Amino acid sequence: MSEVKTAIRADLKEAMKAKDTLVTGTLRMLLSAIQTEETSGTAHALTDDEFLKVVAREVKKRGEAAELFETNGRPELAHQERAEADVMSRYLPTQLGDDEVAALADEAVAQVRAELGAEPTVRNMGQVMKVATAKAAGAADGKRLSAAVKARLG
Repeated sequence: MSEVKTAIRADLKEAMKAKDTLVTGTLRMLLSAIQTEETSGTAHALTDDEFLKVVAREVKKRGEAAELFETNGRPELAHQERAEADVMSRYLPTQLGDDEVAALADEAVAQVRAELGAEPTVRNMGQVMKVATAKAAGAADGKRLSAAVKARLG
């Protein structure tokens, strides 16, 4: 079993003992999403990177739902979604700052430049993003990373 999954199960056990309904419910939802991912397609044990992708996806879902609730005049539901996202965010790596994302984008562009032997253009965005995403390893949101790469390419 993965270290991340083990940590989530241990935290769930502690939350249940403390009768913390928010954390208990959120961690159960997260474990359910992880189990769904493990059993979809060919059943397999997820790596730590795959766990982080599932957690990041769930956090993103909560953030989008909170925005929708805010725009539709339901602040109490938006607060609940944000609280769940905060609980799940504990299992994500520390997010990179803007300067670090910019440096990561510069490294990715330089690596693709070395591979191509020429200056990469917007047409090479996919190649650069593949390198940048691998280097970020879940520590940067795809939207922020994409914007930084796009700024360097054109």
